[in-house]
Amino acid sequence: MTHVSTLLTGRGLVESPRWHGDRLYFSDWTAGEVLAVDRDGRSEVVARVPSLPLCTAWLPDGRLLVVSSGEGRLLRREPDGSLVEYADLGIPGWNDIVSDGRGNTYVNRAHFDPMAGEDAKPGSVHLAAPDGSVREVADDIAFPNGMAVTADDSTLIVADSYRHQLLAFDIEADGTLSHRRVWAELGEGTPDGICIDAENAVWYADVPNRRCVRVAEGGTVLQTVPLDRGAFACVLGGPDRSTLFITAARWQGMTETEMVAPGSGQVLAVPVEVPGAGRP
Repeated sequence: MTHVSTLLTGRGLVESPRWHGDRLYFSDWTAGEVLAVDRDGRSEVVARVPSLPLCTAWLPDGRLLVVSSGEGRLLRREPDGSLVEYADLGIPGWNDIVSDGRGNTYVNRAHFDPMAGEDAKPGSVHLAAPDGSVREVADDIAFPNGMAVTADDSTLIVADSYRHQLLAFDIEADGTLSHRRVWAELGEGTPDGICIDAENAVWYADVPNRRCVRVAEGGTVLQTVPLDRGAFACVLGGPDRSTLFITAARWQGMTETEMVAPGSGQVLAVPVEVPGAGRP
């Protein structure tokens, strides 16, 4: 049996778990907070950004990037805790983010507002380069969600929630994406946040099916962690990256006033045999 322990509870819509240093960082979209929590459950707020979505990534130099979705900006957290603009994304509506080891930062967006009940339109992935420039590098992703970069910085994997797929792209030297392909067909799986392990398998969080699933390239299911609430994102962390941290909450609906049941957000921890690799 898979042992799932609760690291933190009583939060809102929790997302974007990232292991850095000796702590887990995650976002509470409901509260507009980025928090850090240690293995004993002690937490602190490290940034406040009133944004929904509110996703984060770590640059190679150790500074934290925060998506300010409504403003259409990427913010960078400085050593003193202040937030400065890292890139102007131009328009609102951004979602997930990941940086590779070269400093290329990928941020995606849906081209409609699901919270307003708008009709779906395929979304895109943009590159925010270290020089501050922003350009589109992939399109026609029905609903782009979690992203991850392989350990050798050669491949970007993107979750397409609406098409129930994981997509892969080669990362060129200048950050351009090429050789688009379907990395895995997931059947009824609805991938949200994702991460990669040392055997090049992907863990994906699944809100409607209330689980986290480990899959090989091609879609073979290797392991499933069932939960009693929706899994929004996951990351492999801990001292040896052998703990799967999951952000989960009770989902109520995209167009509901409260998308998750108040206070149902949790950070969970599951020991795994294969450690994490790549980013996040």
